[in-house]
Amino acid sequence: MGSQTTLTVDTAERMTGLGRRLAALLRPGDLVLLSGELGAGKTTLTRGLGEGLGVRGAVTSPTFVIARVHPSLTGGPALVHVDAYRLAGGLDEMEDLDLDVSLPESVVVVEWGEGKVEELSENRLEIRIERTLGGETADELGESDGRRVTVTGLGGRWDAADLTGLSEN
Repeated sequence: MGSQTTLTVDTAERMTGLGRRLAALLRPGDLVLLSGELGAGKTTLTRGLGEGLGVRGAVTSPTFVIARVHPSLTGGPALVHVDAYRLAGGLDEMEDLDLDVSLPESVVVVEWGEGKVEELSENRLEIRIERTLGGETADELGESDGRRVTVTGLGGRWDAADLTGLSEN
């Protein structure tokens, strides 16, 4: 097991900011798996990632195209944003998409990828976004629509990573 951190994020702007901070840790070949219910903030987080990586094009949910490639405007890695919700065949089906990009030279973010794309890389970041609706899971701010974001780095790539820097100062 690599490293893990849990954050509370209470606005869409802060979710985007988390994505921007996350981008600073990423390098070509990294795989990021996002999980969380519909509307949890997966695409909002990815939008921040795209901003942080300096890629071209608006980051929107790729539900209907399955995958969208955002080339870098700054000479960095492209962002490949995948929605695996309808990819029953997992990895084989993803390779069939014939993405016009080299995955090892890109940052690949997969929504709904659990149980489908883990074999792409033993080194990956798994990010789970959960709503913290009232009750015991609500944070001390009394925020009714907050999110608990758990970032887990798996594999040697993330062993020494300090994920605590992801939280806002």
